[in-house]
Amino acid sequence: MELFAHAKAVRLKSRHDKFLYADEDELHVTQDRNGSSPNARWAVEHAAPGCVRLRSRYGRYLAASSEPFLLGMTGRKVLQAAAPAPGAGARPDASVEWEPVRDGFQARLKTRQGGNYLRANGGLPPWRNSVTHDVPHRTATQDWVLWDVEIVQVLTPGPAEHAASAPAAVLAPESPPAPKLRPPPTPHEAHHRPTKSYAAATPPPEYAPPPPPPKRAEHAAPPPPARPDPRLSKLESSNSFSAPLHKVEGRAIHYLIADDKGNVDDDVERHSFTFNGSNLEELTHKLQEETGLDDLIICTRSPINGKLTPLLLQLPPNNAAMHIVLVRESSKVAKTFPWPYGS
Repeated sequence: MELFAHAKAVRLKSRHDKFLYADEDELHVTQDRNGSSPNARWAVEHAAPGCVRLRSRYGRYLAASSEPFLLGMTGRKVLQAAAPAPGAGARPDASVEWEPVRDGFQARLKTRQGGNYLRANGGLPPWRNSVTHDVPHRTATQDWVLWDVEIVQVLTPGPAEHAASAPAAVLAPESPPAPKLRPPPTPHEAHHRPTKSYAAATPPPEYAPPPPPPKRAEHAAPPPPARPDPRLSKLESSNSFSAPLHKVEGRAIHYLIADDKGNVDDDVERHSFTFNGSNLEELTHKLQEETGLDDLIICTRSPINGKLTPLLLQLPPNNAAMHIVLVRESSKVAKTFPWPYGS
């Protein structure tokens, strides 16, 4: 909950490097890579103890509906719902209230009804870019319910909080007491009052000019040069490298999924994504997330005869783009591959 304690507006970034996005139809919720869009910005409202409501740019709230995302699947739709009805007798809608559960530097958003978690789905359509609420069971998708919380606007304290935190007012010093007035003298006292002496005032002392500065020796050594402030040198050094460094982008991965016999339809549009890993194991894990398939074999296809060959060595150097074909381990063509896949 402390991740949202001082947040007025946030962005939620999923495991797939995409942001929770309020669709323009003011109903659906998806994932999108455009984090600068106002549709990826959610206003935070504190609801029940330990819970928050997230309001989209359209004034509608992130809601966990009871409608199944797909028939026969456990995931249920996450939608934009209307604002809770005002009024003292109105009951709060638990479907728009989420309990943040911190997990390291990330958070899980738990629904108040059902105990499900907000989940960013990956894989092939219709799962790709969809958002549901579910209890994850597979180890490979456990981190799909983890979200990076990016605060885009900080909550400012109200006037009452300012008054409570402000220092006590400094009291003005008391004014000095008024001088007591002496009553006027009586005529008798005025007649016998001693006369004031008008002795000559002592004249002020004559002005004496300041002594001249001492003469500098003709052959005196010049003063040593001033040493530069080490703090300034450090500041200049840091400013000379203040420009942001160029971020190295990952390699482009283009892939097709072969059928049971290893045939590939070249007329089908290839799927593509950017891969920032460095080895075959990371690429396999990323492809499992993109496709939703666990038993994948990454293959290359010969440009001469179209024969598929499993990729067992390192990835091409210099982040070169890769065109690959994915084969299921249970397919017939996988049995024709050499060990460790086939005979």
